[in-house]
Amino acid sequence: MDLRSLALGIGFAVMWSSAFTSAKFIVADAPPLTALALRFLISGLVGVAIARAMGQSWRLTGAQWRATAVFGLCQNALYLGLNFMAMRSVDAGLASIVASTMPLLVALAGWAVLGQRLRPLGVAGLAAGLTGVAVIMGSRISGGVDGTGLALCVAGVLALTLATLSVRGASSGGNVLMVVGLQMLVGSAILAVAAAISEPWQVEWSAPLVLAFLYTTLVPGLLATFAWFVLVGRIGAVRAATFHFLNPFLGVAIAAIVLGERLGLLDVVGVAIIMAGILAVQLAKAPAPSAPRRTAA
Repeated sequence: MDLRSLALGIGFAVMWSSAFTSAKFIVADAPPLTALALRFLISGLVGVAIARAMGQSWRLTGAQWRATAVFGLCQNALYLGLNFMAMRSVDAGLASIVASTMPLLVALAGWAVLGQRLRPLGVAGLAAGLTGVAVIMGSRISGGVDGTGLALCVAGVLALTLATLSVRGASSGGNVLMVVGLQMLVGSAILAVAAAISEPWQVEWSAPLVLAFLYTTLVPGLLATFAWFVLVGRIGAVRAATFHFLNPFLGVAIAAIVLGERLGLLDVVGVAIIMAGILAVQLAKAPAPSAPRRTAA
């Protein structure tokens, strides 16, 4: 892996993990679905405008249109919509931990549902990751975590898992930034309808709200998604997904530093186990090195 891909992967992990902390500032002062719909509208329009200025076309392939629609619905509308709603009652660190289990769920779905083979290292990683989740969830549930908020986070990561399965079709065929912008506009349209039905317009304007909204719109929203698609195009979905093993640590670390969220011993142990499990699963997916050919003497 070259240095540019390594920088892209680490940058993506940091930006993705920071979104949970910035979301806490937004939902404290604004209706979550309305704020998210507006965020995606701005991000999508900016992304499409930049893509057009770069000469990219919105005449996508059929596979790209399907993947863009699924990604916009599952990641932007469902995953992030559910997480923004949950963030009113759940710690940002816990939400990031739940979301970071997505690579484990993708591997589990491939093994149990799609019949994909999983190497012994992958099975061990899957078991370790799920054990780490159980450690953290047991600690948080006994500590009185909000059950509804936790359920929303779980539903969101299931939607994210489905979105991840569509990313290969979205990143093939060029026009990467155009795809990013269009899938955000899909999410914005869906969330706008949901917000109009379920939320009153009530905003407490403040400097933290404005700064968090701008940051979330431009950095985790637009830049991180673009970095992910570029990374997948450079090194493939399997190798790119390896960087997800950083998300549990980064998510809880950023929340602890910025928001002052409590980080207990069982949280640290559980995060370490989840990180090891995610890394093992991703390494097990990597193709085995081919044996050197023997030449005739």
